[in-house]
Amino acid sequence: MHELIAAHAEESEQVAIGIETDRGLWVSALSGAGFQVWAINPIAAARYRDRHHVSGAESDAGDAKVLADLVRTDRHNHRFIAGDTPDAEAIKVLARTHQSLIWARIRHGNILRSALREYYPAALEAFDSLTGRGALAILGRAPHPRAGCTAEPVEDQRSTQRRWAPTQHRHPCPRHSGRTTHPTPGRTRCSDRRVRRHHQRGGPRHRRPEPPDQRPRGRTGDTF
Repeated sequence: MHELIAAHAEESEQVAIGIETDRGLWVSALSGAGFQVWAINPIAAARYRDRHHVSGAESDAGDAKVLADLVRTDRHNHRFIAGDTPDAEAIKVLARTHQSLIWARIRHGNILRSALREYYPAALEAFDSLTGRGALAILGRAPHPRAGCTAEPVEDQRSTQRRWAPTQHRHPCPRHSGRTTHPTPGRTRCSDRRVRRHHQRGGPRHRRPEPPDQRPRGRTGDTF
């Protein structure tokens, strides 16, 4: 193709190409080579084809001529495919990878479901989704029916975290070095109550400083 185009054009920017798709390796190669690529909707191409052929018969040569005439006369009515920026290419790669991983998960989930239907049907009744973390963790602990009958119940880690969420961690007390206390919500330790009563009584360490005596004094320091 490059040899054919080089015989009629000196620069790749002088070449306009119409194609009935806007994605794929072929479109990326044409845009990367510097050609002006225009995406033509197949329905719009069929309408242009009816202008020249009443019978509506399709052929490769006829379709190529229709696309060439369309790009030559009405390309301003169609979308121009420009080269993507590196950020756009990175987003495309990320989206394709995400889609591939989802398809792989569904495919492996179907394979696992088929195997369990023949060997371990009780697992299909226990889990709605075989691709979840909980189902995979339990199947890892009990991979066969006998292990499933003797397996101990596994407590959900999230429920345990919610249960202990109000618990606060205290640093070790100087009097009890090496020990860490975890007070229960709603209860007050004895030491906390003693400190509170000491503050209310006004202990010697927590008294406010008295204001200095403002009365005039003599040379000897005695007040008048």
